[in-house]
Amino acid sequence: MAFLDRTARQFLLLEIAQGMWLTLRYFFSRKATLNYPYEKNPLSPRFRGEHALRRYPNGEERCIACKLCEAICPSQCIVIEAEPRADGSRRTTRYDIDMTKCIYCGLCEEACPVDAIVEGPNFEFSVETREELMYDKARLLANGDRWEAELARRLELDAPYR
Repeated sequence: MAFLDRTARQFLLLEIAQGMWLTLRYFFSRKATLNYPYEKNPLSPRFRGEHALRRYPNGEERCIACKLCEAICPSQCIVIEAEPRADGSRRTTRYDIDMTKCIYCGLCEEACPVDAIVEGPNFEFSVETREELMYDKARLLANGDRWEAELARRLELDAPYR
């Protein structure tokens, strides 16, 4: 009986008919393809993209040089140097991230007590040389200044889960 069933399936081309029906069904459904540079998918508030250092509303940088992000980074791509100020507080003199080593785990963002280092919404930061992926403090602060409105909104949306 199994022989007759298999022969009938081969003769009637049932699998091909099922495949054509599936193709026809999806042919008239809504397309999932986006015209990328002009259309983009919405990003989650928890998306981890390009790093940025944030500032307080008065313009002072948030980083207090506690070095928790440097300590928790599993790929050891963060380097921080600090010195004390005249008022006794510490501020960073050097904050470097080697983006070629970064694994975008988000642990630096979670460890920061003042939300100074964040991973922003920018995922379009291609470069031509590896040296351009060595981010220094000035570049990180510039990223923070450029994305501050979006970063603050995303941190506000993520606040219930922290």
